[in-house]
Amino acid sequence: MGRTLAPHRRGGGDPAWQATPDGAIWRTSRTPDGPGTLRVTALPLEAVVLGQAWGPGAEWMLETLPKLLGSDDRLADFGELVTRLGSSGYGLVRELASRHPGMRFGRTLRVFEALVPAVLEQKVVSREAWRAWRTLLRAYGEPAPGPAPTTMRVFPAPEVWRVIPSWDWHRAGAEAVRARTIVNAARHAGKLEAAGDAEADRLLRALPGVGVWTSAETRQRAHGDPDAVSVGDFHLPSLVGWSLTGARTDDPGMLKLLAPYLGHRHRVVRLLELGGRRPPARGPRMAARDYRSF
Repeated sequence: MGRTLAPHRRGGGDPAWQATPDGAIWRTSRTPDGPGTLRVTALPLEAVVLGQAWGPGAEWMLETLPKLLGSDDRLADFGELVTRLGSSGYGLVRELASRHPGMRFGRTLRVFEALVPAVLEQKVVSREAWRAWRTLLRAYGEPAPGPAPTTMRVFPAPEVWRVIPSWDWHRAGAEAVRARTIVNAARHAGKLEAAGDAEADRLLRALPGVGVWTSAETRQRAHGDPDAVSVGDFHLPSLVGWSLTGARTDDPGMLKLLAPYLGHRHRVVRLLELGGRRPPARGPRMAARDYRSF
């Protein structure tokens, strides 16, 4: 359950996602019925996942909980694919798949809610993007319904994102380009939410400022797409190349290596992130570029 829900967390201190010492995972969302808080706990001995929810969106969050936990995921298809490919050249992927059998790709069904943090993560180090996400949710998100941790907030409505003043974007560390992308996307939020899996990529990439990487990151979470590869990511080609061949590669090389897993390429990347062989570091980490000082 933890690995399935982890991709929806945006760094430590995410106001919309928290894990508590009792093993529960708390998550907030702005559902079609309004704000809601969800608490999910696993009961391994009973093979049961228990969900509790509060707020106007509580019923919707409970109804869609199976989808969030990956009930629509084609995990059996991936197992058949790994078996068909055999061990030659693909042993690591088969090993990692057997090591993480319960990891699924769930869908939140909230596209704009997944798009905003993806845009904030464009071309910056993660900790800078997560700081902007925390700052904006704390300033404009409403308190989470129910007995949630007091620091939790609900994702603001599209109309709220459209009127955030430029100085608050600046204080959050999001420069004008990313702010404009989010504000424009907020105008089309209804259309994005109504899009099916087949047309989601086309509609997302039709928005100014949304490219292949941002669309993939959004669809991975909102639609649970196991094939949405984050092409353009700074680290992924090296991780995939080094794990599968022992040599670094670029985006075209990564896609070539992942081609046998068509339909599940992002799933393979996720498995490699969990247990692949990372290339040796060549230098110091990239420093965070703090746009608040510009």
